[in-house]
Amino acid sequence: MSAAVEHINPDGLIRNPAFTQVVTVTGPVKTVYIGAQNAVDGDRNIVGRGDIGAQTEQIMKNIDLCLEAAGAQREHLISWNIYIAAGQDLGPAFEAGMRWWGGRPNPPLNNVMFVSGFAPGDFLISIDAIAVVPT
Repeated sequence: MSAAVEHINPDGLIRNPAFTQVVTVTGPVKTVYIGAQNAVDGDRNIVGRGDIGAQTEQIMKNIDLCLEAAGAQREHLISWNIYIAAGQDLGPAFEAGMRWWGGRPNPPLNNVMFVSGFAPGDFLISIDAIAVVPT
């Protein structure tokens, strides 16, 4: 079976010529690569300025949109990278993420990194993710 690559920009998220929101690779499994999500809604509004918890909630909504567009679910997530602006309190972001995960078994592996900042500077957190869907 040959692999197929699909680039998806789901409705509800911004479309930008510089990046794709979701990329899937299908072979014996479908691998879904979700580009770095930040606290921007589909109308290009920054959600939760100054509030890492609110920004995390918007990022989780964006990840849900990406998963759904790719035919995946939260349970298919295997990995994510979490980038946090240096000096931010992790607590509100962690709490928002755990509410979103909802006590499911087998959470994805994660890498949490502090970064000096984002462009634009209103962003406090960014998350990219990988999901694997059995075919």
